Formats: sequence, structure tokens, C-alpha cells
Amino acid sequence: MNTEPTARTAPGIDRDIYPMPAFVKFEATDLAATARWYEAAGFVVLAAMPGPDGRTMLVHLRRQRYQDILLVPAGGAPTGGGRITMAAGGDDLARRAREVATAGGGSAQGPAPTPWYSDDLVLTDPDGNVVVLTEPRRRDIDADAEWSAMVRTSVGRAVAP
Repeated sequence: MNTEPTARTAPGIDRDIYPMPAFVKFEATDLAATARWYEAAGFVVLAAMPGPDGRTMLVHLRRQRYQDILLVPAGGAPTGGGRITMAAGGDDLARRAREVATAGGGSAQGPAPTPWYSDDLVLTDPDGNVVVLTEPRRRDIDADAEWSAMVRTSVGRAVAP
């Protein structure tokens, strides 16, 4: 059985190496299995870096530009509980949920509508880390003039005690 992450090709994935302005690092009990799960979630393995003993010590995943996740081996029981929200970028969230559901381990909830006119797909990896893919529902935002006005007037407003 292959224990290394695959280097899946995906059109449109930016494979440039650049200084990442932000990224998340998640612990994984099984790097290869978790990397395959993230591939079902639409990520690609950008790099799998070996440690001194030759085993993979870091897996760099990317979905879109500036949507990077670094997987590292869990130093014991994984802490889980990490969470990040990313723009879905036009991804078919229902199809993505089905692909993740068949990947084994982890889970997918949604896509479900939010009160702020987005559809969110909540993906929980095999170690309990959460990635939320969110897609705005422009037609609903544009159709709700009252909501749009409330958002505009709230910009720059102080938080009420």
C-alpha cells in the first residue's frame, strides 16, 4: 500500500513558490491518508518534504492562491480543533461534499445557507481540524436591499457593549 501523498495534477492550481501571507498548520496522525483526504476536498500536494530519517515530515497542500495548509506529524494524540474558512472560488460545494464523504475518514456537512447570504461547506479532516469552504449567494445579496443597507451602515461602527 502506498503510504506517500500523491502529487495530483489539477488545472488552475497555482504551483508557484511564494512567501505565504497566511497559512494554517494542522497535525495529522497519518500524513499520507490525511493528504489523500484533502485531495478529495480539492487541494493538491504542492510538496512532501522528508525528515532526517527519510519519512515525510511536512506536506504542503494548496487549493487556490493563498489557500495553503501544512500538515505535520502529530506528536502524540492530535490536538484537532484547528479551523480555517476559505473562499470556495466557484467550486461545486455539493459535489465536493460527495467526494469528501467517499474519501474515508473525516466528514462533510452542508453546503448550508448562512444568514449572511453564503453557502458554507464544513469539512472536518480525520484528525478533527475544520476547513470551511464558503461561497457568496450574490443573487440573494443583490435582492435584499434592506440587508445590503444594514451592512453598508455597519462598516466602521464600534462594537456595542
